[in-house]
Amino acid sequence: LNIAPVPKWALITVAVAGAILLLLFLICIVKCCCSKKKPKKKERIGLCAVSNSTTTNLVQPDMEDLELEVEQKHRGKLQYSLEYNFRIQELKVGVKRAVELKAMDSGGTSDPYVIVYLTSDRRKRYETKVYRKTLNPIFNESFTFQVPQAEVSESTLVMQVYDFNRFSKHDIIGEVRLPLASVNLQHVIEQWSDLAVASKVEEEHLGEICFSLRYVPSTGKLTVLILEARQLKRMDSNGLSDPFVKVHLILNRRKWKKKRTSVKKNTLNPYFNEVFVFEVPFSHIQNVDVVISVWDHDKVTKNELIGKLFLGCRATGNQLRHWSDMLSNPRRPLAQWHVLQPPEVVDKALGLKSHLKLPLHSR
Repeated sequence: LNIAPVPKWALITVAVAGAILLLLFLICIVKCCCSKKKPKKKERIGLCAVSNSTTTNLVQPDMEDLELEVEQKHRGKLQYSLEYNFRIQELKVGVKRAVELKAMDSGGTSDPYVIVYLTSDRRKRYETKVYRKTLNPIFNESFTFQVPQAEVSESTLVMQVYDFNRFSKHDIIGEVRLPLASVNLQHVIEQWSDLAVASKVEEEHLGEICFSLRYVPSTGKLTVLILEARQLKRMDSNGLSDPFVKVHLILNRRKWKKKRTSVKKNTLNPYFNEVFVFEVPFSHIQNVDVVISVWDHDKVTKNELIGKLFLGCRATGNQLRHWSDMLSNPRRPLAQWHVLQPPEVVDKALGLKSHLKLPLHSR
């Protein structure tokens, strides 16, 4: 510094200015680094506000998943009992009660009843009574199944809770499926189970039929009005059917009277609107069964039976309910939809007696 031509104070000024510039440069570098990291921090915090669907799906559940989760819940609970008699190979199922059922009607209630069957024999089904406008019905009904011990482990008990509708299809609230292989049947079981969404695998659908019943005790006239049917089973090669309906009256388990509708061509949803009047004295009404059967007409071959059902004091479930409503409301026609059942199930429930044969006298 002593030999430099520049004054000493100038050199000191230059050195200080250089140090300040270097410090400012370092500060700028730090600020730039920080400003690049801040957007990432904001993006992490405000991710819900991002409109991009791909990004939001990574952190939010899909609406369909939420709806499915809601559907799985709030269906209610069912209390039931199981008792297996190893000696006579008989399973007794008790449907006790249900609580907190899902409301299916607009008034915030339901009209529940329970269908009980085993997957090893879907044709044999039992129904409880219908309970009006309640989400906590008390059934206290029991049903008996003949199940060989060798078939117990292969069977599943199904209890389905439905909401009754007189003029439309009954809505299923939920079901309980209990594989008997998972149950210890050495002792009586009584437990609660949550209702789950009904399984999509169900038995063959034969169709539904709507008809009206009216009984006048003073005149002894029973009026059956066959209105319509829908979603009948396809019986012909063209994917349709030629349906007609038979109405049988059975007295004391013997065939008594019968009538039939006209044939409707090439349809699975026929409209009949045909009325039949039967003379049934009031003294016989408790012993009469009304059998409704739907047939497929064939010109060349034999007519084929699609499905059937019966009503009367010996009936169960919706059929008994319809019959009881008719008796409770004399002179008033009451219409209702019914699900067709396999013919062999109805025939077994009816337990028809064979016609009496006259003895042959030898000479």
